[in-house]
Amino acid sequence: MQWLPTTKKECERRGWDRLDVVLFSGDAYVDHPSFGAAVIGRTIEAMGLRVAIVPQPDWHGDHRDFLKLGRPRMCFMVSPGAMDSMVNKYTAARRLRSEDAYSPDGRHDQRPEMPSIVYTKVLKEHFPDTPVVLGGIEASMRRLTHYDYWQDRLRPCLLVESGADMIVYGMGEQPIRDLCRMLEEKILHGREDAGVTVADFRALMRRYPLRQSVMLWAESEIPGGRRDDDIVLYGHDECLKDRKKQAANFKHIEEQSNVMRPVRLLQKTGKPNETAVVEVPYPPMTTEQLDASYDLPYTRLPHPKYNGKRIPAYEMIKHSVCLHRGCFGGCAFCTISAHQGKFIVSRSKESILREVKQITEMPDFRGYISDLGGPSANMYRMGGRDRSLCEKCRRPSCIHPGVCPNLNADHRPLTEVYRAVDALPGVKKSFIGSGVRYDLLLHDYKDPALRKAAEDYTRELVVKHVSGRLKVAPEHTEDNVLRLMRKPPFALFERFKEIFDRINRQAGLRQQIIPYFISSHPGCREEDMQRLARQMRHLDFRLEQVQDFTPTPMTVSTEAWYAGVHPYTLEPVFCAKSAEEKKRQNAYFFLWKKPEQKQNPQPHPAAAASHRSAPPRKGRGKRS
Repeated sequence: MQWLPTTKKECERRGWDRLDVVLFSGDAYVDHPSFGAAVIGRTIEAMGLRVAIVPQPDWHGDHRDFLKLGRPRMCFMVSPGAMDSMVNKYTAARRLRSEDAYSPDGRHDQRPEMPSIVYTKVLKEHFPDTPVVLGGIEASMRRLTHYDYWQDRLRPCLLVESGADMIVYGMGEQPIRDLCRMLEEKILHGREDAGVTVADFRALMRRYPLRQSVMLWAESEIPGGRRDDDIVLYGHDECLKDRKKQAANFKHIEEQSNVMRPVRLLQKTGKPNETAVVEVPYPPMTTEQLDASYDLPYTRLPHPKYNGKRIPAYEMIKHSVCLHRGCFGGCAFCTISAHQGKFIVSRSKESILREVKQITEMPDFRGYISDLGGPSANMYRMGGRDRSLCEKCRRPSCIHPGVCPNLNADHRPLTEVYRAVDALPGVKKSFIGSGVRYDLLLHDYKDPALRKAAEDYTRELVVKHVSGRLKVAPEHTEDNVLRLMRKPPFALFERFKEIFDRINRQAGLRQQIIPYFISSHPGCREEDMQRLARQMRHLDFRLEQVQDFTPTPMTVSTEAWYAGVHPYTLEPVFCAKSAEEKKRQNAYFFLWKKPEQKQNPQPHPAAAASHRSAPPRKGRGKRS
C-alpha cells in the first residue's frame, strides 16, 4: 500500500518532478475516509493527477514546509481540518482543551488558530500568483459574514481575511473533481509552462463558475451578471450596524443549503465594490458516487511518520464505518445540514461490507466494530417518498416539529446491514456509537410495516448493538428550550427509556442509556436548568455527557445567541451570555455530586433578576 507523498523524496520515488496540486492539512495525515484531506487527496489521485499532502506544516521561521514541494501546476489547496480549528482548540469557556484530537499525541502546538488564514498568508507571501483554494469545515462555515465567538465579533467571508482565491464548501469530492478537470482541459492542456496563474483561474471561473464554491467579484465581474432569482443578503457593513440583519440573512443561508432547487447568494463584503458570490451546491451524490469515494485505495492507517505516536481521533474511529451522509434532523445548534445537507446519501450494502472486511484484516482488530453509524445512527436510506414534494419543501428539518408525512422512515434496510455485518467472518459484534434519533423510532406511522420495522430495529439495536451504554441526545428537558433547539419533547425520551429498560429486562441485560444535554442554549434560563436537575434526580441519572453551548459559525442557535432574536421570526430570545451565567447553568448538571444541594436546588438570585428585567418575548416557544 502507498500513502500519498508528503515529502520531495516520496515524490521522486514516484518519478514526479512537478505536482499538479499541493494540499496543506491542519490535521495529521491519516489515510482514512473519515479524514477530509485524505478523501480529497485520493479523489485527485484517482483522476490520474499528481497530488501530495503536507500535514501540519510549521508556520514559523523560514516556512520550509510550504516551500519544499515547489509551485504546483494547478493550485494549492488548504484543508484546515476535519473539525473546526477553534472548537477543536477551545472549550465553551474559551479554555484550552486537554488535547488536539487530530494531532500526534494530542499536541496543541501542531497547528495555528484558523489554519485557513495562516497557511494562505504564508503561501501568498511566497507564491503570490498561484491560486489557493480553501475547503473543509472551517472555510465552509465561514463562507459569508459570521459571528466569531472567540473574538466576540462579526467577521466577513473568510476569503477577505485569508486572501485565498476560492472556497469550496460542503463535501468536496464533486467540486474538486470538476475544478481539476476544468483547470486541465481549459488552461493546462498541452502546456508545460509555469502553470495556472491567479488571472487564469479567475478568467476561467468567471466564464465557467464552479458550483458549490465562493469567490469575491467586483459588481461588473459577477459571472453571468446579477440574475433575477439571486438572493442578495444584507451586506457585511449593514450586519455590523444591525444584528437583526445578520440574523435575517441566516434564514436564507440555511434554506439554500437544504433545498433541492437552490439559488445563488450574494453579499457585499464591506470592501469597496466587492461581493462574495456563493454558487449553488451540487445535487446530493448518488449511491454509486459515494461508494466510489469510500472505495478509493486508502491504507486506513496514519502515515508511517507517526509510528509510536497516538492520534486520538484515529483511535476513536479506526474500527468504525460510516453508512451515509447528510442529516434531516435540522438541530438548531448543529452544522451538519449546512455542510452535508439534509438529504440522505447512503452507501450500498456491498460497499459497507467491503469496508468491514478491510477492517477485519487489520492486525489490531479483535472482532468488534465500534460504530456502524453516520451523522445520525438511524437515517440510512431514508428520504421523501414523493420527490416532487421535496422539491417544493423549505423546511430545515424533516422531523421537527413533527415527522413529515412524506418521509419514508423505513428501518428495514438498516437492520439488514447490521445483520449482514454481524454475519461476516471475524466479526464478533458491531456496536452503534452514533446518536440514535428515538423520535424516528417512536413515531406513530400510519403504515403498519413502518411501525413494525421501527419496533424490530429498536429490539435489534438494544439486544445486539449496545456496548453496555447507548448514547442518545435529548439535549434538555424543558419544552420551551427544546422547541428552539428543534428537538422533540422530553416525554418522548422518557418513553424511549421505558422501552429500552423493558427490552433489557426481557433479554436479561443490564445496559444504560447515556443522555447528552446542553446548558446555556438560547431560550434556556436558570430556572429551566433547575427543572432539568430535578428531572434528572427523579430519573436517577448522574450526568456525564454534558456541555455548555458553544456558538459556532452558521447555526440557528449561534445567530440567535449573537443577535438576541430568532433568525426566522426576528422575535427576542433570551440568551445567557456572561461567563458567570453560563457557569451557573452548567453547574446544575453536577448537583448529584453535591448532596447538600440535592433536596432543593434553587436558582441564583441574579437569575431571577435577569428574568424580571428581560424584555417581553411575544413569540416564546414559537416553532421555527
